[in-house]
Amino acid sequence: MLSKKIVDRINLQINREMYSAYLYMAMSARQSEKGYNGIANWLMVQYHEEMFHAMKFYQYIIDQGGRPVLDKIDAPELKSDDVKETFKYVLEHEQFVTSSIRELLELALAEKDYATENLVRWYVDEQVEEEKNANDILQNLDLLGENKQALFMLNVELGKRTATIPLNFTAIDPAAAP
Repeated sequence: MLSKKIVDRINLQINREMYSAYLYMAMSARQSEKGYNGIANWLMVQYHEEMFHAMKFYQYIIDQGGRPVLDKIDAPELKSDDVKETFKYVLEHEQFVTSSIRELLELALAEKDYATENLVRWYVDEQVEEEKNANDILQNLDLLGENKQALFMLNVELGKRTATIPLNFTAIDPAAAP
């Protein structure tokens, strides 16, 4: 059984993950408007990953006999529609999520809640990947400079990304990592 502190903190994390999904959806729409459909695709796949993260936490609370509490999701504020600025914001946001996941892990450790610790360690590894992906794209954008043809090729490349997580959230096993 989960403590109230753990349930409350996981519920906060569910909200943060759902906000992340909402943010990526908004970014995707903005890039679509600009004609960067490949970049929009990459961001929409990211939306699906964030929803998966939220639902994995949601199912974990249910499986542990807790009650998920869904809170208001704020409208995302996009700082820019420039591709490079968008990915700078992606990295900044993922760094925020990483710190939030670390706080949850610290709480699980303090409460000696080993099941939650085990679950959250999966998210720690996931955040390493999330930050690396954003950094890699930013490095590529730095290499491209102002070359529109190279940006076109990056757009095509990012358009090849496909979801690697289950899109049917009704069958999520929080113990299983994709």
